[in-house]
Amino acid sequence: MRPMDVEPEEAIVVFLTATDRTEASRLAEVLVEKRLAACVQIVSDIESVYRWQGKVERQREVLVIAKTLSLRFAALEREVRALHSYDTPEIVAVPLLRGSVPYLEWLSASIRDAE
Repeated sequence: MRPMDVEPEEAIVVFLTATDRTEASRLAEVLVEKRLAACVQIVSDIESVYRWQGKVERQREVLVIAKTLSLRFAALEREVRALHSYDTPEIVAVPLLRGSVPYLEWLSASIRDAE
């Protein structure tokens, strides 16, 4: 077994929503270009139901899934907030509990090259 450059608890998946595919694509491009995420996936046409300003809202959105390291979360959040059209964009992260060694090594190298 090869040693990993990244511990699984350092790797995170960040979920974001965007108003449309154009905004999602812009976010994805910037996050990967700036090495804030190793990979970003765009899932079109989701429906979100949420409470906003005292009312239950229903809206079509685009889901954006970014794979990164926890040490890059703060910078990723700042970048998303600067680019996003929402006042309060969804930016939530969950840890990766396990992952294949080659994938985690690639993820780590893709992010850490920016340091």
